[in-house]
Amino acid sequence: MSDGEPRADGGGATADGGAAAGDGRSARPDAAAGLLKMSELAEASGVSAGTIKHYLREGLLPDPVKTSRNMAYYPPEFVERIALIKRLQEDRFMPLKAIRRVLEDSPERARALVEVEDRILERAQREDVERLSRTEAQRRFGIPREALHRLEEIGVLTPDRRGYGEADARMLEAISRFRAGGYDEQIGFTVYDTLRYKEALQRLVEEEVEVVLERLAGDVEPDRIVALLEAGAEPLRDLIAAMHSKLLIAELRRHRESRG
Repeated sequence: MSDGEPRADGGGATADGGAAAGDGRSARPDAAAGLLKMSELAEASGVSAGTIKHYLREGLLPDPVKTSRNMAYYPPEFVERIALIKRLQEDRFMPLKAIRRVLEDSPERARALVEVEDRILERAQREDVERLSRTEAQRRFGIPREALHRLEEIGVLTPDRRGYGEADARMLEAISRFRAGGYDEQIGFTVYDTLRYKEALQRLVEEEVEVVLERLAGDVEPDRIVALLEAGAEPLRDLIAAMHSKLLIAELRRHRESRG
């Protein structure tokens, strides 16, 4: 048999020569003590034996403990590893080749990263329950419907079927304040000017996520990481605003000096 299940002959001995247990089940040899049969691993992990064999073929699981040509046992750690594979495959839509690369680097680190990311996203989802409809956004912020659609098309706003979330609402409020201050289409400012900030911040955020996860994931509890990010959100906004003002003045001075 290829699924790692013990075979018994008519005399009550297992295929690897071990004596049959008194309750009729094959006894594990010493080399497989504490390990799982394929059927036990499938039950504990909640996936079929066929799926486990597929993971083995794809290199997502280490080789099992072979006790004979037709007998194999599996470490209990496979249960958590299989759960992580399913999590990456179903929740993150990662292909198996990408999952294999992640697991080859460090399964424990991969598990820690997933835990931190999921905890942060779960917290954000719980807090972002109130939605703002397009009609209400247009009325509250005085932004034309066409401008709202363009902001969605370029990915600045990302509403769902119930409307805009909290972050989108804050951006709409900021855009309305820009427009109230005179930054409108009449002097050449359009919604596409927001792309400069989106693209610049995208690069910054990618680096920030890498730094946070590299320094904290696996060493700091996920709840502590979430608390740190929440505590740093407002100071970070102030830091970016102050740095932007400083760099803006420095750039204007540079332009003046270059004209000599």
